[in-house]
Amino acid sequence: MLRHHKYILDILTQAGTNSSKPVDTLVSTWKVAILPYYLFSNPTWYRQIMGALQYLTFTRPNIYFVVNKVFQFMHVPTDSHWVAVKHILRYLKGTTSYCFHITRGSSFTLHGFIDADWAGSIDDHKSTGGYLVFFGQTPISWKSGKQCTIARSSTETAYIALADGTTEII
Repeated sequence: MLRHHKYILDILTQAGTNSSKPVDTLVSTWKVAILPYYLFSNPTWYRQIMGALQYLTFTRPNIYFVVNKVFQFMHVPTDSHWVAVKHILRYLKGTTSYCFHITRGSSFTLHGFIDADWAGSIDDHKSTGGYLVFFGQTPISWKSGKQCTIARSSTETAYIALADGTTEII
């Protein structure tokens, strides 16, 4: 097991959010872009917290997409971006026991899961796709992000995600 329990607690302490109430779900990425625009007062601190969260994505693939979404605004963070980061931190507080399981098993099969969201980005209306590849019971590869190709339908978006996942498995 790869667990970052202490590392998460250190990030919460650094951000001053260790007394905040945990939440069960991650922030919706569309909220990051539409809240009012006020520059964050301490961009250096924002970047430090974001760097710590970026490192954490290596063992917490469930936060990968949303962390990278707010990471895109590191050059000019706003108060709304900081609200999204605090929500991520509150989610991590409630999930400190989550870990990355590496198991030894008798199965040597590769299998994967894909998912896609058609035109879900309010910034550029691009679709989002992702995959998770397992070797036996252990996840070995994953990706989540905007698709490079503009899809005309949800079926096409799913097909692009399927092609990306299949390529990774091959």
